[in-house]
Amino acid sequence: MSHGHDIHIHQENYKFSGKAKTLSLALLLIGLVLTVIGIFMVKNEDSHAAPAKHAEATHQPAAPAAHHEADMHNGEAHATAVSNHESDINLHGVGLEHNDEQVYPVSLEHAKPWYTRVYLNILLNGYFLLLITVCGLFFFALQYVANAGWATVLIRIPQAMSTMIPVGAIIVLAIFLIDGSNIYHWVHYEHQHLVKGDPGFDKILDNKSWFLNSKLALGFLICIPLIWILFGYKLRGMSYREDSEGGLVLFRRSIRFSAAFIFIFAFTLSILSWVVVMSVDAHWYSTIFSVYNWATAWVSCIAIITLFVLYLKRNGYLTLVTDEHIHDLGKFMFAFTIFWTYLWTAQFLLIWYANIPEESIYYYHRWQGFFKISWFANLVMNFLIPFLVLMTRNNKRNPKILTFVCIVILLGHWNDIYLMFTPGAIDTQAGIGPLEIGITMTFVGGFIYWVLTALSKKGLLAVKHPYIEESAHHDVGV
Repeated sequence: MSHGHDIHIHQENYKFSGKAKTLSLALLLIGLVLTVIGIFMVKNEDSHAAPAKHAEATHQPAAPAAHHEADMHNGEAHATAVSNHESDINLHGVGLEHNDEQVYPVSLEHAKPWYTRVYLNILLNGYFLLLITVCGLFFFALQYVANAGWATVLIRIPQAMSTMIPVGAIIVLAIFLIDGSNIYHWVHYEHQHLVKGDPGFDKILDNKSWFLNSKLALGFLICIPLIWILFGYKLRGMSYREDSEGGLVLFRRSIRFSAAFIFIFAFTLSILSWVVVMSVDAHWYSTIFSVYNWATAWVSCIAIITLFVLYLKRNGYLTLVTDEHIHDLGKFMFAFTIFWTYLWTAQFLLIWYANIPEESIYYYHRWQGFFKISWFANLVMNFLIPFLVLMTRNNKRNPKILTFVCIVILLGHWNDIYLMFTPGAIDTQAGIGPLEIGITMTFVGGFIYWVLTALSKKGLLAVKHPYIEESAHHDVGV
């Protein structure tokens, strides 16, 4: 469907309407109310469970405690102790006789207070927010590096999203400082200052201490987001200046800065995902974990961009955006849904097939109780529904169907992030109730309000971008 007529390009200014403000603030306020209710519920559940826990601890034999303290001296002793408690960590008969590896079920790590569940949910939502917003920055930087023109008419949306990078970064850093010793077992272990030969000495964590230590982690949590923030400030500034100055000088400079950012982004996102998420299960690691995190963030970012485009179109803005652009966004979601599934399957199948205890324990915990439902929901929401629905051309252009798929993808990848954090951090205390729903709704309401406010402060179109004409006449050709 080629455009056979001239298109008049003029600036559009979004007005943050009362209805949109009401919706976003309502989500935020309802989320806060549910959060408060959830906090009281979690606290009461913990207080009711405390006497039972105390009684159990009083009457049970000392062997499990001795196991936790003494079996860490060598692999052989640990394997013997674990074999005496097969009911606690059923690994389906897999041998544990390893010279340099130890398996530590989450249930045998240090006890976690009730409020860790609150902080953990704030952390996982903050991390998800940070991933999505930095991928917004990555999205418009990628357009410059790829010399792509199709997305020029909607580039202001990911730019507005990227302004929220500092919020996600501050939340992640604050939770690490406030309750990092409970969420991260390696932080708790670090504070014990154990040396080889001490009861409870952990050879794996000791070997990883060059990377997993609080000082280095704090350095990463401060410096990496700061680098992203500075790049975002520079790239957005050049784009906004281009609206008034025009020409190719700022465009060419944006290409150079975008190339530098993407190169640095690849390494820094990897490090941040290791520190913030993978280290929750400190005895486990995956060589594709950082790419998996990027895939989760990227498809979620595209889903959010699509939702904002559809919202603005429905309210009379982004007149240059056509079905062709929306079709491309649908194709992006379809393609990277498959890419995410490839990584998800590759990580799981290799670990399942090898059946090495220190690796398979990661999935063992995610196949127990409540987590097993979430684990299979991951596959349904993040692959089956988007894949089957977005297979057809018409569905990729249908606003109602796209809205449904975007919401499913976002819920699915929230669940994906939830499964990355929760089993390794709080295990038996986990669940999805008013607390989890409330905190997430608070983040959603705040995010919508922030991005729409950012969009209202600048023009919706990059009117003097060299590729604005090309984007306005964009045709996918099928």
